[in-house]
Amino acid sequence: MSSPGQPVQPSPSRPYSSLARLQQALVLGGLVFALAWLLWWWPRSPLVAVLGALSMLAGYAVVLALEGLAAARVNVGDAAPHAGWAGIASAWWQEVRVAPRVFAWRQPFCWKRLPDDTEARPGAVPAVVFVHGFVCNRGFWLPWMQRMRSQGMPYVSVNLEPVFGDIDDYMPVMRDAVRRAHALTGRPPVLVCHSMGGLVARAWRAVEPGMLVHSIITIGSPHRGTWLGRFSRVANGRQMRQDGEWLAALYEREAALTPAHTYADYVCWYSNGDNIVFPASTATLPGADNRHVPGTAHVALAFHPRVMDESLAMVASAGSSPSARTAS
Repeated sequence: MSSPGQPVQPSPSRPYSSLARLQQALVLGGLVFALAWLLWWWPRSPLVAVLGALSMLAGYAVVLALEGLAAARVNVGDAAPHAGWAGIASAWWQEVRVAPRVFAWRQPFCWKRLPDDTEARPGAVPAVVFVHGFVCNRGFWLPWMQRMRSQGMPYVSVNLEPVFGDIDDYMPVMRDAVRRAHALTGRPPVLVCHSMGGLVARAWRAVEPGMLVHSIITIGSPHRGTWLGRFSRVANGRQMRQDGEWLAALYEREAALTPAHTYADYVCWYSNGDNIVFPASTATLPGADNRHVPGTAHVALAFHPRVMDESLAMVASAGSSPSARTAS
């Protein structure tokens, strides 16, 4: 670990993202195919040409609608308040707008922008470790990174690969990121995690209890799994099945390490409009600071003004406050 005042060694992880390459191919391939369809059909039927091209470029909106309807059905009887049809429609529209920015621009083409901090800042607020979710990379966090840079707050990030690997295999990447973040300021860092990233953080903490963090903020994380997990055929997807064996084992390890106040230093953001993690209350933890944002979709939840503002305020105040676990 670097000593205060010394440059922090950059991450030894690979200088590329296989997910970025995959998403680049999908985006460019989709654009080429849509353009070819448009040019082929335009002389024959302009209507077919336009409708076909639009279906290729905007078909994801139909998938998001089906997810939202499934979430509304499964959320019946859940402890979280019902979103209502207006909330479901609003969440769908949020996700329609934000998904292309994340999956067709930031992650495939801009993931290297705003690199991690490497200059040590003794006495600064704790650094943040950004932990992305399923089928994502560090480019997901660019709006957060821009905010933090403007406020002079240090951060590091991870790229969790292989993309469809076992969650337990991400532990070395987490260990490296937490060490780098701690070395930046000499303080235990704050972990900010989206979706599967919250499970990665919990799994890492269960195997590295001696490495301290100030607190862990999770955003739409399937802490008790998600209904959609039953359809997954990849390793990390299966681990996110609702009330699955992997999650049950994780709970047992955490309880054995910290029998009392197990999740006292967690803040869990969740929403009844989440189209990926549902039932909605599966994104909460017992004894955590669980904060509900109504009618907000899964990816959009990470960029909701309240989530960003309050989370960054927590980070800013963390330098003068002990972690909840330490205080207890």
